[in-house]
Amino acid sequence: MKLKYFLVLLLSLFIEHLTFNLTYATVRFVSKSGSSTPPYTSWETASDSIQKCINLCVNGDTIYVANGVYKENLVIDSISINLFGSSIDSTIIDGIGLNNTTIFFNYSNSIIEGFNIIGAGLGISSRGIILKNQPIIVKNCRISNAETGIGTIGVSAGISAYNLILNEVGWGIAPFNDSKNVISNCLININKIYGDAIHMGGPNPNSIHLITNNIILYTGPQHVIEMGIYCGYPGKVYIYNNLINGFSENIYIDGMEDTAFIKNNVLTGAGAGLFSDPTSITNNVVFNNNNIGIINNSVFNNSDYNIFWKNNSNFYMITAYGDSDLIADPMFVKDTIPTANGNYDFHLQAFSPGIDKGDPNILDFDGSRSDIGMYGGPFGETYTYHDLAPKPPKNLSAIVDSNYILVKWNKNTEADTAYYKVYRDTVSGFTIDSTKLVSSPKDTFFVQVNPHNVRRYVYKVTCVDKQGNESKPSTELVVNITSVFTNDYPMTISDYILYQNYPNPFNPSTKIGYQLKSGGYVKLMVYDIKGELVSVLVNKEQNAGYYEVEFNVGNGLPSVPDIPGLASGIYLYRIEVIGAGRIPVYTEMKKMLLIK
Repeated sequence: MKLKYFLVLLLSLFIEHLTFNLTYATVRFVSKSGSSTPPYTSWETASDSIQKCINLCVNGDTIYVANGVYKENLVIDSISINLFGSSIDSTIIDGIGLNNTTIFFNYSNSIIEGFNIIGAGLGISSRGIILKNQPIIVKNCRISNAETGIGTIGVSAGISAYNLILNEVGWGIAPFNDSKNVISNCLININKIYGDAIHMGGPNPNSIHLITNNIILYTGPQHVIEMGIYCGYPGKVYIYNNLINGFSENIYIDGMEDTAFIKNNVLTGAGAGLFSDPTSITNNVVFNNNNIGIINNSVFNNSDYNIFWKNNSNFYMITAYGDSDLIADPMFVKDTIPTANGNYDFHLQAFSPGIDKGDPNILDFDGSRSDIGMYGGPFGETYTYHDLAPKPPKNLSAIVDSNYILVKWNKNTEADTAYYKVYRDTVSGFTIDSTKLVSSPKDTFFVQVNPHNVRRYVYKVTCVDKQGNESKPSTELVVNITSVFTNDYPMTISDYILYQNYPNPFNPSTKIGYQLKSGGYVKLMVYDIKGELVSVLVNKEQNAGYYEVEFNVGNGLPSVPDIPGLASGIYLYRIEVIGAGRIPVYTEMKKMLLIK
């Protein structure tokens, strides 16, 4: 049986397990404007209280609730009902200032849909929804202002959660020891320290968890032990097509009884993207994690057909990549850091290395070979791959020598990068056009002869892909022929550099430039050709950035001591940078020529 059809069958079995034989004996109504005449069987005779209506219900009843703010706690005790609100925004159950549990399903396998559920508050043992010993279905609801969005007491038969928005919660969905859970197409935003978005407690070797198509974010203070998805000692886990960002561990599988299948997810911005016991890890993009992409907990994890990008370390306790794992820019449409209302888009661009490069045994929704990432596989979607322009080149820098100007920048990482365009003018803020184009190199540098009649140049660089799409221009780099500065047009300092002095040869003074990637204790010294110390130009702590210092052999400047009597010839200048923990991080030495 192909995986696509197996998963569809599995999902249908879950739904069948959690769907109840309700007789829909009576339809009742709740409205702030009703006459409150029992048994509340019309809008005109509707109850003004949800709990009053619940108290009249028997198994199989359905309650419709009109828009309004209902300041009450609800207890559904030993009956199965369907509870439908009119609007996720405007049908509000407000538990602020009331008991810690806003809605309690006690031995009640029910359905609740279409409400804005407000808990009693963060920082206390408040729960938006709690259920005991029976399964429930929660659909199309918003849950906020609760320490736990949805939780359980005892061993319940499971939660089915669809299309939920959980925000301003400490813990999202936290069933304990449940046999079967389905969590699909939910947005869960954890913004409180020590909170997990989905916490499947255990142990239960018969449990099965299906977690698909969710956006799971941590946007609180600096994370300590929060987890995006935690499953403790489960039977089987299926985690497909989720975006998970910012947790201490985005996915943590502990003590597997069988296997966790983790496929077609995007895991980003975490201490560890995945920390797991026996796991099949396929078709995921693990990128931009603060620390480690995947940690092997106890036994070998099967990792293959994944993309790793911009992780400090891709693996820990795993000895090798899968044969089809890739280390490459996935080329997302917009790979900004996900936030609750952020402008990010993790669809793949045209020419992404992840298109049709997933496990060939897994098919996309349209029947083609699976893409890598959160929109591939049978739970993904069909969409148009947009051919976007590359990103602007970054980190422009320049070295000014007596004979040339060298402009450099970082290499673009898009798979379809073709070449660059270098534009030049003498004024800041210029508009790029063909009259300003001076070079179209394939490499990431441009060299021009140092002119005699121009004292200032301004550079911009663009990237062009193989289809001819040109990026927006880079940040301007302003170059004075007597100095390089970025005060008005800052650039990212990405390395330690000691520049060639200018002018060179010199008499009586020259300037020496250097940049620091990070702050440290800096010493800049000048030696003669015999190695004897001539002058200490810098000897102090400095922050990251670009610096220039003047070496003067005798023009009377009060800021720099004169060094009279130096003969013409070659001199050496040397920099030392001592970083944190008194550890040397950079040393370099260059030559300069004094001519009298």
